[in-house]
Amino acid sequence: MSDTVTIIDNRTGKQLNCPVLQGVMGPPVIDIKHLYKELGMFTYDPGYGSTSSCKSAITYLDGEQGVLMYRGYPIEQLAEQSTFLEVCYLLIYGELPSRLQMDEWETGIKMHTMTHEHLSRFYTGYRYDAHPMSIMGGVVNAIASYYHDATDIYDAGQRLMTAKRVIGKMPNIASKCYRYAIGLPFVYPDNSLSYIENFMNMTFSKPSEKYKPSPVAVRALDLLFILHADHEQNASTSTVRLAASAETNPFACIAAGIATLWGKAHGGANEAVIKMLEEIEHPRNIRKFLDRAKDKDDSFRLMGFGHRVYKNYDPRATIIRKACHELLGEMGLNQPMFEIAMELERIALEDGYFIERKLYPNVDFYSGLIYQALNIPSEMFTVMFALARSAGWVAQWMELMVDSDFRIGRPRQLYIGKEKRDYIPISQRS
Repeated sequence: MSDTVTIIDNRTGKQLNCPVLQGVMGPPVIDIKHLYKELGMFTYDPGYGSTSSCKSAITYLDGEQGVLMYRGYPIEQLAEQSTFLEVCYLLIYGELPSRLQMDEWETGIKMHTMTHEHLSRFYTGYRYDAHPMSIMGGVVNAIASYYHDATDIYDAGQRLMTAKRVIGKMPNIASKCYRYAIGLPFVYPDNSLSYIENFMNMTFSKPSEKYKPSPVAVRALDLLFILHADHEQNASTSTVRLAASAETNPFACIAAGIATLWGKAHGGANEAVIKMLEEIEHPRNIRKFLDRAKDKDDSFRLMGFGHRVYKNYDPRATIIRKACHELLGEMGLNQPMFEIAMELERIALEDGYFIERKLYPNVDFYSGLIYQALNIPSEMFTVMFALARSAGWVAQWMELMVDSDFRIGRPRQLYIGKEKRDYIPISQRS
């Protein structure tokens, strides 16, 4: 394969030889950074569907083959054998830890599970029925004020400290979003518990009762966090990187990611899946809703199917589907919506319309069912997603800070507005 691609401007005859960059895996990339300088043109790529915005060694995704890897490790192996906190270490450091390194990492995270006491008052400024993602984004942004002058983003030690703070504090923040909404008192972290157990205790315990989380539920939640930890350059991760490129406080960068993740086309999709399944109500109604999804004049969309990148089965969906079966079975739960979901999946995957468009179930299709089985309300689903994804966000932020190509992000545009015109005083306008 040639190591350059020649771009020719047929208007002027000028040409530019662009280097072709080849990563370890995945399609090659055309380096066009000199395009404007040499040919006076930009590229036009709405949604960045054909644009590599950065170099990254963190996550590899092959949408055609349905492959997802963190630092080279297949997601299936990590889901089966690892823990979320070990995956966090992997994302941050690039390698799996030794036993000693893992012990030190867990201790380091536990040192940062507390938040400043003043921050607890911040929650009371929100309406009682505020969406938890609104609260989470505001609280994380507020944390920036506690570390603004003490964070040198170009100091490796302080970047690592920031990563530990983010990963350590997010369960505390998320649990308070839940408890504030339902009127329960906040619970301090208990560092004698594991990361997931500590989060569940802060979230679900009551002052009058001893709380003991189900081991099955702990493992199910740990699994979901692993699957949500990172996912290449999606909308929220790209937002974190773009904010970071302006040398923004890292907590403010995470808050920007939270704001983007809140969108129903992104992290809010699993909440939308539950609402859709509730609307379907019974398996006998599935055909009617599938017909609506195929009707171009109907605004109804089949949530949890299809993906911007995956044109094959989302590997995370396969893992979660199995976990959902096991969770409901081991906890002895009767989940009618799970039966609707399985039947919907079966019928849709036999329908030519969805097969032709490669609309397979994605990670959101079953993750909401697991959260619901754990008695987590639907408005908290995206908060759970953000808790897990913050590990990937901070890893991506750290990677950007040492990138040799680091510069502030500045996309350009195709201007389609008015040509130059002169101002007319209001007294002379008809």
